[in-house]
Amino acid sequence: MNILMIGAHPDDCEVFGGGTAALFSRQGHRVKFISTTNGDAGHHELSGEALVTRRSAETIGASRILGVSYEIFNNHDGQLEPDLSNRNLIIQKIREWEADIVITHRPNDYHPDHRYTSQMVQDAAYMVMVPNVVAGTPPLRKNPLFLYFQDHFQKPYPFQPHIVLDIEDTYETKLNALHAHDSQFYEWLPWIEGKLEQVPDDPKKRLKWLKKEFPAKPEKGFLKVLKKYYGEKRSNKVKHAEAFEICEYGHQPSEKEIKQLIQMLSS
Repeated sequence: MNILMIGAHPDDCEVFGGGTAALFSRQGHRVKFISTTNGDAGHHELSGEALVTRRSAETIGASRILGVSYEIFNNHDGQLEPDLSNRNLIIQKIREWEADIVITHRPNDYHPDHRYTSQMVQDAAYMVMVPNVVAGTPPLRKNPLFLYFQDHFQKPYPFQPHIVLDIEDTYETKLNALHAHDSQFYEWLPWIEGKLEQVPDDPKKRLKWLKKEFPAKPEKGFLKVLKKYYGEKRSNKVKHAEAFEICEYGHQPSEKEIKQLIQMLSS
């Protein structure tokens, strides 16, 4: 299969779907990450081209760890507009990848770049099938399954864990991919959260610290879904998981299709 994860910034896909991406990649499926902005605002000391260069290099390291390809759009971080040009570019990229599954942010989110990325992907969900839209790229003949990354926002409605995946086998791989984004997880995010002084200098201690920051533990409500697909015995042992919500646009999978997806990832 062809899996496309579309995040707003050069690290979003790793945070919300890195373990799942590694699972797909290990199974021999094609996985691609897209960042709709170049990340040029996400730092307290660096900015502009210097930051873009550094974050681009970090994505190369992360992509090698996860076994995915990576593309970054040249939109300014924090200034993303859900305009026709960006929407058409997303339609083009979904078609070019011949995506079977597309995963992105939910439309209700604290960050405008996340919200607008979600909106544009939603707007593309039907248009990827329409030949006269973005006519230079052949339309898809089968609509992809569109999924949302997990979040904790409650309004207008909370995240619904329709699919929960056991990422025990790739949790460390995910952590190493986050570790590759040192400008974000050891500098920018700790600074903006007021805990930069807590970040260790030693690389091994940093990984241990990162594990505490991103435990990926199954949350309340996940167990029922895990039991549904993995069975009670295994689901009770799941220590690390990633969850996704099915978007009501795009292909609507049957229960059988979802079970096939879960069986593939858990084999």
